[in-house]
Amino acid sequence: MIRKAVIQAGGDGTRLRPVTLEIPKPLVPVQGLPILTWQARWFARHGVEHILVIIPPRWREAFEKWRNDLIPLLTKERLGEVSIELFVEPEPLGTMGAFVHELSNQLGDEPIFVTNGDELKGLDLSVLEAFHRRERVTSSNYATTIALIEVPNPSDYGVAELAGERIKAFHEKPANPPSNLINSGLYVIEPGIFSEVSREKKFLMLEKELFPDLASAGRLGGCRLNGPWFDCGTMERWERAIKEWPGRD
Repeated sequence: MIRKAVIQAGGDGTRLRPVTLEIPKPLVPVQGLPILTWQARWFARHGVEHILVIIPPRWREAFEKWRNDLIPLLTKERLGEVSIELFVEPEPLGTMGAFVHELSNQLGDEPIFVTNGDELKGLDLSVLEAFHRRERVTSSNYATTIALIEVPNPSDYGVAELAGERIKAFHEKPANPPSNLINSGLYVIEPGIFSEVSREKKFLMLEKELFPDLASAGRLGGCRLNGPWFDCGTMERWERAIKEWPGRD
C-alpha cells in the first residue's frame, strides 16, 4: 500500500481573483471545507499515512492554520494517524523542480501519490495503485502512472494518446483531441526517476520535462478511472464544484 502522498499547492490562483488575493487557491472552500481538506480525507481513507504539501512562502501562516485545524478532524473521523508536513518552496520551481532540487532525500524508494492541490477528486486510489504495481512488474524501468479521466471538453486540458496501457504522446489543449481522456493531475511516481532529470534548470515541469520523455521510452502508463473530478481553477468551475461535488471522497 502506498503510504506517502505529495500535494502541489504552490499556484497563484490568478483566475480566482480577487478571492485568491486573501486565501490560497487550494484552501478555497467547497461545501464548507477547503479543497485540501477533501484531499487529505481522501488520501487518509486510502491508507496514506504521510502527506507532504508544497506551499509558497507568502501563505505559510494560512497553511499552518489549515493543518492545525485538520488533524483533529481526521482524528474525529477515525481516519488513522496521518502526519501532515508543509514544505515551503523557496521560489517558484514548477510542478517538478521541488522534487529534483529540494526533496530528493525525503521521498524514499517506494512509489508515491502526487496530486495537484486545486482539484476535487473522488477517484479510487486502490485501482490506480494496483495498475501501477502491475505495470511495474511487467517492466523493470517503468516509472510513472497518470490517472486519466474522460471529460466532454478535452481540448481545455492535456490529452493523453494511448497505446494499450501506455501513454505514447501528450497533446496540450489540442484543437482536435485524439480522445476524451485527459490528465487528471493525479499520479503514482517512482521517486528514483527524479535522479534522472537534468539539474541545469531550476524551474521544471512534470508535464514538459518528464512525461514526454517517459512516454517516448514506453515508461509512462495511463490508468483510466471513473468517479467525480472537479477542476476548481476558474470562477465558473469552482461554482460548478460547489453545486455538484457529491461530498464523498
